Amino acid sequence: MKILVVEDEPKLASFVRKGLEEQSCEVDVAFDGQVGRNMALNNLYDVIIMDINLPKMNGFDVVHSIRQEKNSTPVLMLTAMGSVDDKLTGFEAGADDYLVKPFEFRELMARLRALTKRSSDTGMQLNTLKVADLELDLNEKVARRGDKRIELTAKEFGLLEYLMRNRGRVVSRVDIAEKVWDIHFDTGTNVIDVYVNFLRKKIDKDFPHKLIHTVIGMGYMLKEE
Repeated sequence: MKILVVEDEPKLASFVRKGLEEQSCEVDVAFDGQVGRNMALNNLYDVIIMDINLPKMNGFDVVHSIRQEKNSTPVLMLTAMGSVDDKLTGFEAGADDYLVKPFEFRELMARLRALTKRSSDTGMQLNTLKVADLELDLNEKVARRGDKRIELTAKEFGLLEYLMRNRGRVVSRVDIAEKVWDIHFDTGTNVIDVYVNFLRKKIDKDFPHKLIHTVIGMGYMLKEE
């Protein structure tokens, strides 16, 4: 499992991370809500462990925000706030499960396994990004615009997914290089511009409404208007 832990207490975050890694999980940690939200939207995780009392953005708001962005990754709220009202607020925000501190690590693992199994059973119907009439199927690894199916290479798919997850926001060539190519950006290469042009030919060329826009001197943006 690839897991995101959003927890502002360093000792607890370290304890959870160590325990998960001992179970052969891959773990990322965010120490405030805003960073956690960005990581949840810009990366693919099997499950997210979310505290509630977080700096900058509380856990309820983070979960509500990522659900508005059509992110269906299972979320386990892990918090000392264990009243019925707190639990209802978490579920209404879009959380899938709730575990109250203090907890036994065995129970945490059991709940995570149950969540990922449930997600794999339903994920085939849910794992889709959509902007305007453009849909990206994360399971089939294809795009559709209107009634047209669009075949993508692996890099085109990764680039389009990154643009769609950041729709309405300018992403620089450095951002794309680090997040999609996983490399430090070489200012002497135009490989990113070339791939953006590849995408434009597939996504925008045959449609009157263009979705991929160049922001001169800054980067690229995918937007509906």
